[in-house]
Amino acid sequence: MRRTARLLTGTALALGALATLVAPAYGTDADGLELRPASVDPGEQVTVDTTACRDGGAAGDASAVGAGSFTLAPRERAASGRFRVPPSAQPGTYEIVATCADGGKRIAGDLVVTLTPASGQQVHPRGSVKTGVGGALGRDPVQTAAGVAALAVAAAGGTWLLHRRARGDGI
Repeated sequence: MRRTARLLTGTALALGALATLVAPAYGTDADGLELRPASVDPGEQVTVDTTACRDGGAAGDASAVGAGSFTLAPRERAASGRFRVPPSAQPGTYEIVATCADGGKRIAGDLVVTLTPASGQQVHPRGSVKTGVGGALGRDPVQTAAGVAALAVAAAGGTWLLHRRARGDGI
């Protein structure tokens, strides 16, 4: 029993060490898209850099967030480009993709869109709440007056009936 446990433990440790040695050979975060800032508000500009496409630039695609396509131009040690997140963008995480011009390699990075203002001020909601209560008749003054009159007649009738009952006259 102990021999089997030692064998399994040794195998697991060996596989773990092998995975640690092999993992960097498949690529690191340096080959992905670096988005600055990685978390933005709608309407802000994002800078995109990558070292994977430094020789020929790349074609970027930010249509997931609604910004469309953009170009990453080759620079000294990286390809770089920019796009603006549209003001209508909804909060969430979006995948931004670039395709290298020199070989068609596809690389991606995640952009987080939030609704927290950079100024630190609190965001207040705007608009109305769709609860389904009220507003069925609209703002017609004639209908409003008719409703108020019907409530007044009902209140007066109820008061009269309670008064008669209290006197003992019955209904």
